[in-house]
Amino acid sequence: MIEAELKARLHSPEAVMRQLDELATARIEVYQDTYYDRPDRSLDKAGEELRVRTVHGANGTRTVLTYKGAAVDQDSGSKPEHETHVEDADATHAILRSLGHVPFIAFEKRCRNYDFEAHGRKMLATLVRVPEIDGTFLEVETLVNEDDVTAALDDIRAVLTDLGIGPKHLTRETYTAAVAAQRR
Repeated sequence: MIEAELKARLHSPEAVMRQLDELATARIEVYQDTYYDRPDRSLDKAGEELRVRTVHGANGTRTVLTYKGAAVDQDSGSKPEHETHVEDADATHAILRSLGHVPFIAFEKRCRNYDFEAHGRKMLATLVRVPEIDGTFLEVETLVNEDDVTAALDDIRAVLTDLGIGPKHLTRETYTAAVAAQRR
């Protein structure tokens, strides 16, 4: 499946949050993300991601292992995504290190997630704050087959428009690059 996604840097996060609160019930979660790569950074160079995410929320803690392939849509950065829940976060980190992967960056994301349907699709909107980065971001995504990416992105743009977010607010900035820049 492809994670069709657009991300915007918000100038009025409170207004967007009020609108999303009317659409769905918020799920407040804190993500502890660790990104892995090979020592030669070949995953990063290829636009791929390998991540262990531990999610802390009201319903407890869970960990997921995610691999994202190179972008299939250059304008949005939408990528193939393969994700699975793992029972033991420490063992997952140990397996990746044993396979020769090294953690290259880890950081926290504070998220307010909204699951809803729009344009006949299951959507996830996430308000994101990363303590090391100024500002609030909004990610809107849906999982689709590769032949449906363009239509899905059009539907996501329509959701963003309904929230008062236009093309000038969209960004391809990655959290990993922004956090790494802050730490230099």
